[in-house]
Amino acid sequence: MPRVVHFEIHAADPDRAVRFYTDLFGWNIQKAVGPWDYWLITTGAEGTRGINGGMVRRQGPAPVEGQPVNAYVCTVEVPNLDESFAKALTLGATVALPKMPIPAIGWLAYIKDPEGNILGMLQPDEKAA
Repeated sequence: MPRVVHFEIHAADPDRAVRFYTDLFGWNIQKAVGPWDYWLITTGAEGTRGINGGMVRRQGPAPVEGQPVNAYVCTVEVPNLDESFAKALTLGATVALPKMPIPAIGWLAYIKDPEGNILGMLQPDEKAA
C-alpha cells in the first residue's frame, strides 16, 4: 500500500519559517545544494517513526484568511500539546482550531504557522474524551 514518504512546506519567507519550525520542534533544516530555493527538513533520528520533508519558496499567494484548507494537513506528535500550542503562538502562529479531544486517541489542535500553513499537533492520550 502506498505511504506518505515526504512532506513540503511552502513559505514566502523561508528564513522566518526555518526559525519557526526549528524553535518549535527542534527540526534540523538545511538549505539544499544547488541553484534552487529548497531546504531539507529532518524531523528525527534515522530509523524512528515519522517522515522527513522539505521547504520551498511559495510560488503564488499565501492562503487567504477564512479560506477552506486546500492541501494536506500534516500533524506532528508532541509530548505536551498545551506547551507546544502556547509556544507556537509566541513564535507567531495563530489558532486555526483550538484543542479538542479525539476519543481514545489524544488531544488535537491546529495552528497556522507564520506563513499561513495549517499544522496539526497531537498529544497521544488513550483517556482523551
